[in-house]
Amino acid sequence: MKKHIVCLGDSNTHGYCADPADCANPELARFNEEERWTCLLQKALGEEYLVVEEGLSGRTTVFDDPLYEHLSALDYIYPCLKSHEPVSLLIIMLGTNDTKERFGMNAFAIGLGMRRLVQRAQSVDCWGPGGRPNILIIAPPIIGQGVLTSPVADEMGTMGPNCVEKSRRVPVEFRAVAQAAGCHFLDANELGCEFNEIDFMHLTRRGHAALAKALADWIPALL
Repeated sequence: MKKHIVCLGDSNTHGYCADPADCANPELARFNEEERWTCLLQKALGEEYLVVEEGLSGRTTVFDDPLYEHLSALDYIYPCLKSHEPVSLLIIMLGTNDTKERFGMNAFAIGLGMRRLVQRAQSVDCWGPGGRPNILIIAPPIIGQGVLTSPVADEMGTMGPNCVEKSRRVPVEFRAVAQAAGCHFLDANELGCEFNEIDFMHLTRRGHAALAKALADWIPALL
């Protein structure tokens, strides 16, 4: 059986494309299978691996959105992992949506959300031989300052400690969670994973490629 790598994330895992000039199918507003980091990772790793896309726009770590249903990863993690067992590696790249003003969470609370999600994932009986959880936490790229005057400014929130300020602190919190929980950790901000200059929070095609390359170089050592 192939090694199953489950990629649990939000719109940056689903492949949302905010810039029509940057993707092959602008009418779909989504990067295609030649562009998304998950698909590029599959191609780079080869036939011994199965990379499973589990991206959902708006997804949070554990916070229920009062406007949209079923966006908390905590509610989904059990059926997700059981559906794809045996899981060789779970990659979690979340946290961007947690910074929205309507959740009222600071970076420390977002870190606690990731910790709770990881603990839940570790408790699921889905892991491969030996049953030892194997989780990689990726801190998403920091939201760009330009989001505050972008078309999504109202969605993300611009009052008080805004999403940009909170997202800058998230990598530190996630690194601490990974260390305490015995998880692997990667900071996407160190990989050149650039955002577009329309909403300043979604990866460009080059950003997807950079993330895929970094993961392809590193993942074999984690399995």
